[in-house]
Amino acid sequence: MSEKFQAIVIGGGPGGYVCAIRLSQLGIKTACIDAGGKLGGTCLNIGCIPSKSLLNLSENFNKAKKFSNLGIEVGQVKLNLDKIMQNKNRAVETLTKGIEFLFKKNKVSYFKGIASFQTEKKILVKDKKKETIIEADKVIISTGSEPLSLPGIEFDEEIILSSTGALSLKKIPKKMIIVGAGYIGLEMGSVWMRFGTEVHVVEFLDHITPGMDREISKEFMKILKKQGMKFHLQTKLESIKKTNNGAKVLVKDIDGKKIDFDCDAVLISVGRKPNTKKLNLEKININLDNKKRIKTKNNFETNVKNIYAIGDVISGPMLAHKAEEEGIAVAELIAGQSGHVNYDVIPGVIYTSPEVASIGKTEEQLKQSNKKYKVGKFPFLANSRAKAIDEPEGFVKILADEKTDKILGVHMIGPHAGEMIAEIGIAMEFGASSEDIARTCHAHPTFSEAIKEAALSVDKRAIHS
Repeated sequence: MSEKFQAIVIGGGPGGYVCAIRLSQLGIKTACIDAGGKLGGTCLNIGCIPSKSLLNLSENFNKAKKFSNLGIEVGQVKLNLDKIMQNKNRAVETLTKGIEFLFKKNKVSYFKGIASFQTEKKILVKDKKKETIIEADKVIISTGSEPLSLPGIEFDEEIILSSTGALSLKKIPKKMIIVGAGYIGLEMGSVWMRFGTEVHVVEFLDHITPGMDREISKEFMKILKKQGMKFHLQTKLESIKKTNNGAKVLVKDIDGKKIDFDCDAVLISVGRKPNTKKLNLEKININLDNKKRIKTKNNFETNVKNIYAIGDVISGPMLAHKAEEEGIAVAELIAGQSGHVNYDVIPGVIYTSPEVASIGKTEEQLKQSNKKYKVGKFPFLANSRAKAIDEPEGFVKILADEKTDKILGVHMIGPHAGEMIAEIGIAMEFGASSEDIARTCHAHPTFSEAIKEAALSVDKRAIHS
């Protein structure tokens, strides 16, 4: 006899584990199946969390080398990559165990193994030792995504890397080629550049960070170039050939000029694809779109009744916090409540130094939709806190409706931008205007004063610029 539940969540990443916990909180007997052996999915194990550990440590290393310029006399700063990786792994292990504890606390049954549909209600869980069948009336698919490669190129995670391999290199490459100038590539490039690697970024488009507000994108590239990152825009990857010492990478620019790179490592960072291939979806005839994502209705239900999907396997930005919001929403909908996700107010953050953060519409999107808007900007160069700690690069940009003054989008590059964007998220959820932010007292001296000044600038009344 198979064990019966009211709901089964397939996937223990940010969307899946949050969904399972919320379902259980709502009194629904829930099981969660995860194939990775460690809860937290890509984000916790081979994505967000380990990358932030390395970004933080590499930034500290970079700052320590400059201490003497600031009047702090220290000895020679040395890098111990083994200890850095141990620290990263320790952070991951602690958080993974934390989720297992939360499952026990909330009475979520945890099954380790690969899940596949046998029927619409029965799921086979297969691990190395045994096979188990469990069943439920409701099933939520939250199996996340995996790195996308290019035709004919396979990851070996030693020379030809996905983001997974880039987080676990055993030695510092002398030269790294990054294919793709998106969030992940630039974060990983920043880590290894600060550790001493010569980093070249190859991008097919004429700008970096596709989809970002173009003014922020230009400033971001200018800062990264100043730090030492080299960019080859409107350039296409032609081939990668492994050599005895690494790889030979051939690229071609828009004018047909070819460039050969000899490098130690190549990071392919051209996006991610839904991870659904082992689910046996064809068995129950679940509809997919042209990108192999699961099609869903507004309530996250698929074309098959009582089977739902959330996170990276459906359309929308592949972000951990987006998946979490969907996990909560679908759990509450299943329980008969009014779960909802406001997709217009989902922030995006790049955790480089300085950080980049955005929420809402870009200026390009507003122009394309013929929306009339006002712009307010304020540079961190004029922010007291940023100047005091010698981090004056970047600016805050606020876009507001020309008539109503309602905030439509905010984009910033500067110190702690990833934390400051939350203020805007709350403001936009409550339909705030730029005037509302401008008239809200912000502590002095803080980085967030740049947001207040940008809001003042919308009506051309900034005080400090």
